[in-house]
Amino acid sequence: MPENYSFTVSEENSGVRLDKYLVEALEGFTRSAVQKIIDGGGAEVNGLALSKNYKLRGGDKITVTVPDAKPLEVLPENIPLDIVYEDSDLLVVNKPKGMVVHPASGNYEGTLVNALMYHCKGSLSGINGVIRPGIVHRIDKNTSGLLIVAKNDLAHLGLASQIKDHSFTRAYESVVYGNVKEESGTVNEPIGRSVKDRKKMAVTLKNSKAATTHYKVIKRYDGFTHIRCELETGRTHQIRVHMAYIGHPVAGDEVYGPKKVIKGLNGQCLHAKQIGFVHPRSGKYMEFESELPPYFTSFLNKLREV
Repeated sequence: MPENYSFTVSEENSGVRLDKYLVEALEGFTRSAVQKIIDGGGAEVNGLALSKNYKLRGGDKITVTVPDAKPLEVLPENIPLDIVYEDSDLLVVNKPKGMVVHPASGNYEGTLVNALMYHCKGSLSGINGVIRPGIVHRIDKNTSGLLIVAKNDLAHLGLASQIKDHSFTRAYESVVYGNVKEESGTVNEPIGRSVKDRKKMAVTLKNSKAATTHYKVIKRYDGFTHIRCELETGRTHQIRVHMAYIGHPVAGDEVYGPKKVIKGLNGQCLHAKQIGFVHPRSGKYMEFESELPPYFTSFLNKLREV
């Protein structure tokens, strides 16, 4: 069934564009998604379908009808996987940099999910639906490293509860800009959607969730620091946002780092190195570690120690 929303424009929002207003009012919708709704006649102001750049006036009545999402067929693809561990309930995959975890706008092929569907022959948990079968947690496209996948709902629920209880071990290694003065520390700041740029996350008190990142220095270099990060929570872009917040953005990060990007890294220098969990069926604690990938070690070799 289509979803319906209604809003009354306050005086303080008088003069705001229709699309900009709806991006703020409709939780979870990108600007492009909102504009598609408006262009398709799904948003009316005082009963009239108006353009996205219409300037609102105080007292305007907006009604929005969001059409049902079209079902998306995700197809299996024979893509090689670096499988670290596998049994009848789950598998641990070492994801390469550049691979998207699950299909989304602009990335319907070549994702980890496409590869998993081929490898597992349909045996994946269905809790996260057609788009994210088996995906209990995810890492960004340009973050490499370990990811756990559930083959059935029992495994998915068991693993998800550990993540919720913060008993799921996730350790990353990264190279960040600057000299991190303390040998170790904790960033305990809430993360939510940036009010300035809806495509970015930020440390904010508005519509945010608690986020905690522990970090420890591994080695210092001229202008950079090699660190290890352990997550208590798993917010979107958490390490990248937290390290940028304390003045040490991740090297190569095109979103939260300096405007002059280190092109050779092709994205952030961030690797999910260690993962630990209690097996949801056997109750046995399991832990896995992956080697730093070539892009990471090659970058370290170019840096000068201090």
